[in-house]
Amino acid sequence: MSRVVVDVVLKPEISDPQGQAVLGALGRLGHDSVRSVRQGKHFVLEVDGTPDEAELKQIAETLLANPVIEDVELHLPKD
Repeated sequence: MSRVVVDVVLKPEISDPQGQAVLGALGRLGHDSVRSVRQGKHFVLEVDGTPDEAELKQIAETLLANPVIEDVELHLPKD
């Protein structure tokens, strides 16, 4: 069984109100070195056999993310 991680974040041109709220809270807590925060989703999929990258990309883009406003990054297991 293989473990595949899918990270989904808003595209850079899309406003991220949650990220801005976290950034503001960090500043109020004295963490002034943080310049930007982007909020996202993190999925862990356990896949039988060797992961099929094309199939996983299709799953990510059709079910886990909205490709109009979100970017997807697949993290496949290293051999």
